[in-house]
Amino acid sequence: MKNWKQVWRRIKEIIDSSSVPEDSIHARNTLKWIVKLYPKADRNLKLAAFSHDIERAIPEKKVKRQDFADYESFKRAHAINSANIVADIMRSYKICEEAIKDVQYLIKNHEYGGSFRADLLKDADSISFFDKNLSFYAKRHDIEEVIRRSVWGYKRVSDERKKIVIDILKRKTDQVSKHILEKLLDLSSEKK
Repeated sequence: MKNWKQVWRRIKEIIDSSSVPEDSIHARNTLKWIVKLYPKADRNLKLAAFSHDIERAIPEKKVKRQDFADYESFKRAHAINSANIVADIMRSYKICEEAIKDVQYLIKNHEYGGSFRADLLKDADSISFFDKNLSFYAKRHDIEEVIRRSVWGYKRVSDERKKIVIDILKRKTDQVSKHILEKLLDLSSEKK
């Protein structure tokens, strides 16, 4: 138990030191959404939710989008890198290999899912983007990029949870959120 507390402490230190302003907020909010979506979430899923983007907080280990031919390759590399960083931290505190492999699997698959728990993490991550990250993202990117990223994030949310994203955007009052909401509603009506 003591070792798990040390793992959490170390991961919090890294994420809280990130130069990306929303990293700490997003980590905590993704964890909150995991618990909200699945109150029976286990320790490994909670750790994966909190630490899934850890590589963004370590400049010398961070993967850079411009180094990849496409966005999907970048996101896969980001997920693998974060998974390996968390696995190394867990090993340094002598956490059992079974738990390490489980957390590593969840983080490696947080962008695309692939199992019940990985799908939960993917959805919690996406919902948190709209809940907390969107306004930060909009400050750093032009509206076309914000739309592109938002559409990508919305499409990856499981159908049964897309309404959560729409409800979050409906509560927001800023122009970017209203614009994104309009785009996503158009996208939803095109599907029908």
